[in-house]
Amino acid sequence: MYAVTPPQRSDLGSNYGLRVYQTWKGSNIFCLQGRFIFGPDARSLGLTISLIVVPVIVFCIFVASKLMDDFSDTWGVSIVTVAVVFTIYDIILLMLTSGRDPGIIPRNSHPPEPEVIDGNSGTSQTPRLPRVKEVEVNGNIFKVKYCDTCMLYRPPRCSHCSICNNCVERFDHHCPWVGQCIAQRNYRFFFMFVFSTTLLCVYVLAFCCVYIRKIKESEDITIWKAMLKTPASIALIIYTFICMWFVGGLTGFHLYLISTNQTTYENFRYSYDRRSNPHNKGVVDNFKEIFCSAIPPSKNSFRAMVPREAAPMPSRSAVGGFMSPNMGRGNDEIEMGRKGVWAMAEHGDDKNGSNNERFHVNDDELGDIRTTTDDDEQSGSRPNIHPRHSSWEMSPEVMALASRRT
Repeated sequence: MYAVTPPQRSDLGSNYGLRVYQTWKGSNIFCLQGRFIFGPDARSLGLTISLIVVPVIVFCIFVASKLMDDFSDTWGVSIVTVAVVFTIYDIILLMLTSGRDPGIIPRNSHPPEPEVIDGNSGTSQTPRLPRVKEVEVNGNIFKVKYCDTCMLYRPPRCSHCSICNNCVERFDHHCPWVGQCIAQRNYRFFFMFVFSTTLLCVYVLAFCCVYIRKIKESEDITIWKAMLKTPASIALIIYTFICMWFVGGLTGFHLYLISTNQTTYENFRYSYDRRSNPHNKGVVDNFKEIFCSAIPPSKNSFRAMVPREAAPMPSRSAVGGFMSPNMGRGNDEIEMGRKGVWAMAEHGDDKNGSNNERFHVNDDELGDIRTTTDDDEQSGSRPNIHPRHSSWEMSPEVMALASRRT
């Protein structure tokens, strides 16, 4: 694995020949020269894989192999085969969840131009970006917040993961068991991994019970004496029963989230009901959105070459006395926010409400968004935006939403 360390300021002008993953500013760990991206806690993958593989090995050696003598050749071999194939399938889903880009939004290379003046009348006025901007999607007002770290306005349902240090689209949660954020591009695989792990636990537990029953019937002894003859089966029954409560409960919880089109972050942080959740499209359409829709391509090309930069850009704080909209706020408020990311206008909490501009877009336009790179900006190919909005310099996603209606 390749642990990326942020480049020093003195190296900014000499990064020619490096790839994106080698100059990555997040806390991610890359493997196979940027082909796989993990979270900083990727070492937990070893523990997770062990918790799956070791019990299956014990099951195949001490239980399934013994059952081959009690069943016909075809049935006996199939017991072992199904366990092995199911385990491999489960590990593949785990790697698809952990080793891919969950939906990271590329951060801007410099902060936006400040527009709002925050201060008393006089010469001591300080330019300050508004902390919140509003975007309207299908009649629902979403509040997009500025991220100090990524220097962009986060799109709706996007949050900044403090562990990976990235803004992630449709952020669900950061799972330490898979060592990765669970978000837009890997949520489907995460749910399938949890669900298949539940089925694997049921499979192992069921055949352990069958093996104990076979011992009882063949030797004509009590069930307790039969259990004492196969301690491996007892250990597997206890282990899988405990795991079933964990992964089975997690499966049920995410089935509820999918049916109501919520994320774990939204469910714990906000109070949605059937009327107020603007993302809920109905149970059938909600499941189609997760399992039948195309996974959007990654907005990051981790193996792309980093272009040479002529010279480091001076920070905004040194030019014009720029102040971040979150300067002086606690770190948790900067990354996650104190209020809901969406609200109706009459319930808005932005103190700079007079400066909020609303963009009107359709819900089906949220999935078709092009990322504006620094090269696009230099070549003049960034989306056309009304001049009144140009100094906001929101994230490319929000800018693209606005450009469709202007």
